[in-house]
Amino acid sequence: MRRFLGLDSKGGLPPGTAIYVGKTRGKEPRIERIVYDQDDAAYDDEIPLDECMPVPESDQVVWYNVVGLENVGVIEQLGKRFGLHPLWVEDIVQTGQRPKVEHGDGLYVVVRMFSLDEKGKGVMSEQVSLCLRGPVLLSFQERDGDVFGAVRQRIRSGKGQVRRMGPDYLLYALLDAIVDGYFVVLEHLGEEVEQLEEEVIEHPDSETVRSIHTMRRQVSHLRHSVFPLRDMIYVLDRPGESLISDSVSPYWRDLQDHVLRVGEALENMRDWVGSLFDTYLSVASQRMNEVMKVLTVIATLFIPLTFIAGIYGMNFKYMPELEWRWGYPVFLLVMGCLLVAMLTFFKRRDWL
Repeated sequence: MRRFLGLDSKGGLPPGTAIYVGKTRGKEPRIERIVYDQDDAAYDDEIPLDECMPVPESDQVVWYNVVGLENVGVIEQLGKRFGLHPLWVEDIVQTGQRPKVEHGDGLYVVVRMFSLDEKGKGVMSEQVSLCLRGPVLLSFQERDGDVFGAVRQRIRSGKGQVRRMGPDYLLYALLDAIVDGYFVVLEHLGEEVEQLEEEVIEHPDSETVRSIHTMRRQVSHLRHSVFPLRDMIYVLDRPGESLISDSVSPYWRDLQDHVLRVGEALENMRDWVGSLFDTYLSVASQRMNEVMKVLTVIATLFIPLTFIAGIYGMNFKYMPELEWRWGYPVFLLVMGCLLVAMLTFFKRRDWL
């Protein structure tokens, strides 16, 4: 039986106990490092744990991106090296967290990252944890593949504001990339809903119902992941927040506007998907009515014919028409005329 939240293995354990709860298996952590300042940037695709230093030189910003969470021991060592709270480490490897932000000796942010698979047809979802500790930002994700490619490219090329700003702007840039990924997924889901709508109207079947329910679950999952972001970004942009500089505040407000737009689009899509099921029921009911109408007309046409055939199918000896030479063709003609008359009547009443 599939576990609902994957928390049954944590029962009775003390707070801060890190146990990996996720779907990705057999993936050893890979640590990616980007060190940059206004003048230069250095990128390492994979470094050993021993090279992860908590304090960079001069005024450089360091971004550690950890891919793979199953080896909890590595995550705990990173937490000790950078002074992450044990509860943060616990939430990092417990990948069913609700989007949230926590303050302490740094910032801890949890969001859901949505993206399209390699074929561009399915939607993938995973938890991303972001820890801001002074000039160091750590990000944790379950598997390879993310939406941070544009941020990495801007850091390498020196384009945009990221190289001239601090780690708080890098935190904003990563969150902005995640939210921009929502728009890509929403556009993809919108195209699928349009196809479903055509399918519902043209040729609905049981597979259409399953597709509608699958789409409804995807939209609901997106909605539950997006709506907490509004409050989370408001908390991050709260006046007096020491880790977020005033120069970055306008960008947070712009990000909050993007989140509101995503939320509105999800609300519209949820209503749209909900109306698809109502449309399916209406179309199915209409088609059933058409079938019943045809069957009713056929049954009505044969009622008088069956009545006539029933009368002359009785085995009474004294029925004068039975010995009449023209009885058979005459009664066939009568039945045919009756059939034509009834069809004409139905046609004039627009029953056909």
